[in-house]
Amino acid sequence: MFSLSVNSIKPFSLGTKMLDLSAEQHQLAKVVHDYASRFPSTESGDSQLLQGCYDYMMAFKQVLDSSSKIQMDYICLQYPGFFRFAKMMELLAQGIADGVIQVPKEH
Repeated sequence: MFSLSVNSIKPFSLGTKMLDLSAEQHQLAKVVHDYASRFPSTESGDSQLLQGCYDYMMAFKQVLDSSSKIQMDYICLQYPGFFRFAKMMELLAQGIADGVIQVPKEH
């Protein structure tokens, strides 16, 4: 029979080095967060967010490219607008991949 005591449970640690975000990561995540947070969480708000999202994609990509998975999880918890933007980009990419959203062919 397996026995577990409370003393044998160690708290979950993410490690401070893995969570250390640079000032640039924080700043870029906040820029995206502030943008996405301007719009209500409605279908109309989502449409407004998508209409201007292009101007924030570079900042979003820089955060993605410079962050570990654990850092991204932390960023999404700290910046809910950033998480909303990420989910919208994910839905947009999935719609394009599924052929639901048509993308013009390059010339």
